[in-house]
Amino acid sequence: MLFFNHKYRYWFALALAVYTYLSTLFCNVYSYFGMDVQWYTALGSIVVITVGTWEAGRLLYPLFHKLPQKEDLIIRNLLVYWMAAGVASGLFTVAVVFAFDRLFHHAPIDLYNPLKLTLTYALLINLLFHLLHAVAYYMERYKNKQLEAEELLRMHTQAELQSIKSQVNPHFLFNNLNVLSALVLKQSQDANHFIEAFSNVYQYILRNQEKELIDLQQELDFLEPYIYLLQHRFPNSIQLNIQIAAEAKQLQVVPVALQMLVENAIKHNIVSPQQPLQIHITSSDKKQLTVANNLQPKRNKAASGNVGLVNIDQRYAITTGKHIAVKNDGQQFSVSIPLIQVHTYAGSYH
Repeated sequence: MLFFNHKYRYWFALALAVYTYLSTLFCNVYSYFGMDVQWYTALGSIVVITVGTWEAGRLLYPLFHKLPQKEDLIIRNLLVYWMAAGVASGLFTVAVVFAFDRLFHHAPIDLYNPLKLTLTYALLINLLFHLLHAVAYYMERYKNKQLEAEELLRMHTQAELQSIKSQVNPHFLFNNLNVLSALVLKQSQDANHFIEAFSNVYQYILRNQEKELIDLQQELDFLEPYIYLLQHRFPNSIQLNIQIAAEAKQLQVVPVALQMLVENAIKHNIVSPQQPLQIHITSSDKKQLTVANNLQPKRNKAASGNVGLVNIDQRYAITTGKHIAVKNDGQQFSVSIPLIQVHTYAGSYH
């Protein structure tokens, strides 16, 4: 009910009534119009008319609320509301003047000036109240539109993030199912171990893909079965070195980021026993984690557009507003991803 249902409305009405009464005394209004009015009659009538005018607006609000709340009809609705309250306030004021006359005046008096003054006052404060109500009403609509816009943005962002996350699984599935197929065809005893590791890795992806951030320690634990899969895809061809500070392991990254960075290094470089790929995962401070590899690019490499790196960067941008950093000095290629404090982004986009 906005303005007219404010919890301090009666205090506001009383303060306005007292201020009005003091103003009439200071300006000698009653003397100017030749009215002999007792202070309690004047103050009492002003208080009653002020409260009555306010209550007219409050009681008529449900009717205003039932009017079509379309954008192009708002001004019309406010005017109708103001005029309806003005009529109600005017009728109430006339009743108050006659009632006070019967109660406090034993001899007949001319009510022309009292009616004129009180009606003028009632209509003016009715206008004041409805102007304040209009301001509060527009502010409330503006705030609601902002909330709606934020909710639409949040929903759009969630949809965009979900779309990006969905890119993680197909590439991973394709590569490892090929290896599994080869092991089964060879009737290798490693097939069962590979299936178990593959199951653990895929369960991790399914369990955590809906999350926006995850502990780095969990990502490192996830790497163990993932490296096992890589060793079967590329026997004696990958040298992995991990040096992570203990405090950094309590920070967070986007899910499956390490797997995608390692996969990205393998995808774009020669990986063989003769030319093993050296991958280093390090954290120099609590701000970022770096995955670096020696450069030995494939000769006939199809253009891929760095989909994996773009995916990680987009997820960081949407979830935290941060970006990854990519460096290539001709000898080494490295990607640094932000390490996020848990409390800093708790609740974002949930």
